[in-house]
Amino acid sequence: MPRDRGSFTAELAAGLPALLLLLLAGLTAVNAVATKAACLGAAREAALAASRGQPGGPAGAAAAPAGAEVSVVGDGDRVTATVRAPVRALGARLPRITVTATAVAAVEPGNPGPQP
Repeated sequence: MPRDRGSFTAELAAGLPALLLLLLAGLTAVNAVATKAACLGAAREAALAASRGQPGGPAGAAAAPAGAEVSVVGDGDRVTATVRAPVRALGARLPRITVTATAVAAVEPGNPGPQP
């Protein structure tokens, strides 16, 4: 079949950018999910530490991913910890994605109160 000669090369050249874009999107999604899980763990640590009367911010920052922002707010009988972290897309020119995780814990009785 002389007319089919080189058709695989042409199809590969046309389809390869789409495959690379899908790979980039998939790897970015996996990175975002892993960062979200790390943020959730850090928010839990911060909320539990603050509910026990310990400083929650440093406890959350120790468990948070790099570049994360930890905030702890005490509201009467409960503590809310929020962790935000940027996720860098694998392309250098793409905007960053920010993932957020929040955890709430009840203040334990007998403690002086939540500490940020």
